[in-house]
Amino acid sequence: MRIVTVPEAETPPELRAAAEALREQAWPGGGPHDPALRPVAMLLVAPDGGVRAALDILSKEIVHGGRTYRASGLSAVVTDTAHRGKGYGRRLVAAAREVIAASGTDVGLFTCDRPLQPFYESAGWRLLPGTALIGGTPRNPFPSDQPGFDKVTMGAFFTARARADADAGAFEQSRIGLYPGETDRLW
Repeated sequence: MRIVTVPEAETPPELRAAAEALREQAWPGGGPHDPALRPVAMLLVAPDGGVRAALDILSKEIVHGGRTYRASGLSAVVTDTAHRGKGYGRRLVAAAREVIAASGTDVGLFTCDRPLQPFYESAGWRLLPGTALIGGTPRNPFPSDQPGFDKVTMGAFFTARARADADAGAFEQSRIGLYPGETDRLW
């Protein structure tokens, strides 16, 4: 197995088609991400060329607590249903964490379904208790803690400044504005 990491727009056509088919298993009707979020595709590719797992990394600057951070998050994480339980998703999610850390990003933030929290923790992410991410736009916010939307926020802190702010509690029990726009309402 090899991991292919490439800007979404530069994904080779055969891998793009395989990844899109895989994402359709979990999110029918999804599409490409907003280019303003600098989407990067990460694909776990088998020797036969099949894509076993896929995810996207989305990035932008955010302001939280009066400070500006370079932020990245995971989006559209999926493992082929025929190949689940083999550690492929965990391998890809852990690799994405390392790619984000090496990129100069201050913080990694994303939401996941509450039952997936242990999976993401096993790949190096940590729960941010009581934290909600606010997607959408300032005029049309899309909060991750809205009724009926059972999500938890996961995070990682990569720079000394971000780690110090996290240790001081800046990212727990808070609402963090991502505002990724109308295309990607929440990453």
